[in-house]
Parts: sequence; C-alpha cells; structure tokens
Amino acid sequence: MMRKTSLVLLGVAIGASAVVVGSHSKVSFGGQAVAESAEVYRSLNLFGDVFEKVRDDYVEKPNDKKMVESAISGMLTSLDPHSSYMDAKSFQDMQVQTRGAFGGLGIEVMQENGLVKVVAPIDDTPAARAGILSGDLITAIDGENVQGMTLNQAVDKMRGDVNTSVKLTILRGPKKQKLDVNLTRSIIQIKSVRSHVDKPDIGYIRITQFTEQTFDGLKEAMTKIQKEIPSDKFKGYVLDLRNNPGGLLDQSVAVVNAFIDHGEIVSTRGRNADETQRYNARPMMDISHGKPLVVLINGGSASASEIVAGALQDHKRATLIGSRSFGKGSVQTIIPLGQDNGALRLTTARYYTPSGRSIQAKGIEPDVVVLEDVPPELKGKDDTKGEASLKGHLKNGKEEEHGSQAYVPADESKDKALHAAYDLLRGSKTLAMLKQESAEADAKAAEAAKKNAEKTEAKSDAAPEAGKSDAAAPAPKTPAPVVAPAPPTGSQTEPVLKPGPSNDKAN
Repeated sequence: MMRKTSLVLLGVAIGASAVVVGSHSKVSFGGQAVAESAEVYRSLNLFGDVFEKVRDDYVEKPNDKKMVESAISGMLTSLDPHSSYMDAKSFQDMQVQTRGAFGGLGIEVMQENGLVKVVAPIDDTPAARAGILSGDLITAIDGENVQGMTLNQAVDKMRGDVNTSVKLTILRGPKKQKLDVNLTRSIIQIKSVRSHVDKPDIGYIRITQFTEQTFDGLKEAMTKIQKEIPSDKFKGYVLDLRNNPGGLLDQSVAVVNAFIDHGEIVSTRGRNADETQRYNARPMMDISHGKPLVVLINGGSASASEIVAGALQDHKRATLIGSRSFGKGSVQTIIPLGQDNGALRLTTARYYTPSGRSIQAKGIEPDVVVLEDVPPELKGKDDTKGEASLKGHLKNGKEEEHGSQAYVPADESKDKALHAAYDLLRGSKTLAMLKQESAEADAKAAEAAKKNAEKTEAKSDAAPEAGKSDAAAPAPKTPAPVVAPAPPTGSQTEPVLKPGPSNDKAN
C-alpha cells in the first residue's frame, strides 16, 4: 500500500510539472506513445520497489525526504552539467544572490585558520560605519564560537532581517586586541559593477556578475564617467567581463542595449522550432553615445558574459581582447516546486549570437588574443577546462574548444590585455599592430614549448652517470591544473551563481 501511495504522489508531481511547462506537453493516443508510457510506469514501479526495500531493510532507518531528493538530484545531473535540483535553502540562497540585495552587515569575508577574516567592509554599510577593518578576525557571532562552523554557516548567522542586531567578537591587530561590536542589519546591495576613469580619457567598467542590479549599476557608472571626461576628449570605454561567470539573461540583454539601439542581441532555441525566442535591442536605449568600445574576456567569462561579448562582436560595435571564453551556451529555466520544496534548474534551450553562432562548447574567440604573463607558482593553474571538458555537456558538432587562460593580474600595471585596450582606444596602436604582436607572441611561445620538449626528451635519453643506479629517474612534478567550477547558469528567470575560485563571501 505504501508503494502505491508513493507512486500516486509521483504522479501528482509529474502532473504539476506538466502544468508549469505546459507548452511542451503533447497528448497522443498512438500505439508508440502508449508503449512509451507503459515503459515509464514500469520504471516508476521499479523506483517504488527499490524505495520500499531500502526503507524496510537498510541497516539504519533512512531519511525518506533525503532519499527522494537524492533520487531527483541524480535524475537531473544525469542530463547535463547545469541541470540540477535545489532544495529550499539552495533556492533561497540563489534568489538572494541574483537579487543582489539582502539583510546583512556589509562585510566581505573569508575563512582563515578556522576563523572568519574580514577581507573588506563595504562602503556605507553597518560594518563600515561601526569601524570594522580589513584584517579583523571574527571569533564569535552572538557569543557563539565560529570555530567548527563552515564559512557559509558563519555568513548565514551574520545575515538576517533588516533592523535586527548582532554582536561580533573580533581580534584586531598584531596583539589580537579583543573587541565586541554591536551592529544593526540593513539592506546590503551587492555591487556587480565597478568603474573608474583611466585618466584623462577612458572609462573603465568591470561587471563581476549579472544580477538584478547590473544594468542600473552600468547606467550609473557610464553617467559618472561621462561627467568626468569632456566629450571632445573621451576616447572610449573598456568593458571588463573577465572571470564573470554569468547571471540573468535580461540583464545581459540590457547591457548590450546600452551600446546599440537596433538589431538582435541573442536568440534562444529549444527542442522544438516554435520555442525559439529572439531578444532585440530597443531604440533610444543606447547611452554610450557611440563612443568606441573594447571588451575584455577570458576563459572564466561564461554564459551572460558570452552573450554580451558575442552580440557586441557580431554588431561590430566592440573589439574583443583577451582569450577565448568558457563556452557555456545553454539556458537554464528555474521551475519552483512549491513551498519548502525548492526548485528545478533545467536546461531548456541554447544561446545563439545575432549571426547564428552557437556559444555552446566553443565559446567566443576574441579579435585579438592577448595572454597574460603568469607567475611561476601559478603556471599550469591559470587555465579553465571550458564547457567542452565538462562530463555530459551538450555537444556542438566536432569542432569543440577546450579551455583557455583565465588569469588576471592583480596589479593593473602588469595587465597586458587591459593595456592593449588602452593603446587601441588612444590610437597608439592599431588593431593590425595588436594582431601582429599576438601572432609574434604565439610564435615565440610555440618555439619555447618546442625547445622545452626537446630538452626534456634529451634528458630522458641521456645515459645514467657512472656509479649511479640506472633505474629511471622519477618524472619532475608539475602543478596540477586547477579546474575552475562550472560557471553559473544564465537563466530566463534566476540562475544559481556558483562561487568562483575565491572563497570570499559577502554578508
């Protein structure tokens, strides 16, 4: 009886999902459809049998809800790397991230030696007003020791309802002076757009992710830059999308529209032809006043970032500089499953640039490839594997591309891609000159790689020294490449934004 009840509940869940995506549902009474339905129900019967067997005979009493959630999660992750199940907590966290605003203190933190370290307070927040400093170590939150907590658990305790209070115990300075600081939570805005003027004539804008606040932040940044630089001196903009993992589709469309006023920006194509959607620029939305534009991308630029870069490249509105983007060209739609049941993140379509290029597993190629000089300790760890290297990724023909450099120097003076953008906008170098430099750099790198390979081969072929063991020497150890986490999914509604290589958290 219990198994039948479980199957009835499964049937209700399936029916509810069909309502949400009803446009995809088709009713057919053909023989093949009946046979397929029968096979599906046999599989559901099998699931029910296994579920009951585990409930009755497992060595310890299992958690029924956890088993069902794990089964759902397994079903979705078997589809592709970006489809998944979010429980209620994950769904709530995703909504907070994409809204770009939450009730909190305004501190960017990381974990260090079991404690929570302040990376920086955010300007004009409770933390900044209370005098929290970069480098402060948080040892307790409301009297509860943070040692033993994960970083997420500590952040959750610091976030909360607006106008509620929280007490932080911190250690400050070399002498570890102990202080108790009482703060009142307020609305914290996550700034996804940062900007400055590269004096005297270029506006630099960096978008770190695409949240609900992004277009407003871009508009504010461009307005400020236009006030600081006289129109007759203004050489143009640099839009930095490097290591931007993506975000909301509507925000990426709005960002493109800030630089063009007509034409297609992106299209999404689902399983059926009638599911194709086209997103076009709206007139009177271009706020760039036609100023020249350079877009910086690299192996960490994904999803919504690739939509922006691809559209501006296809419209010949921008010159792209850097390295090939990640290649995450699929759409994930968020389907809520009701109160306390979380949501599905389901791949429902692919992105295409205005010229019809698919981003999936190929990425966007820059107009000029500029690779950064990577410090020795990071060599071998500076590339992303790319979408094409993810297990179970959606295929896109035979010519897929695998990964590219994702390193950005912290010191702006050493940022070769950024300085190439400045040189191009100021006219000190032409596009042809930059391409020639890129080709020469490629040739030089290829020659160096060839010499290293020959040197390694010569060493391996050399006879062992007299008196030494002729056993083969162990191969020199090389650092394993870091596989960057799959970028967050661009979504028609709200995507999950996974953290990148940094463990910093804002709260």
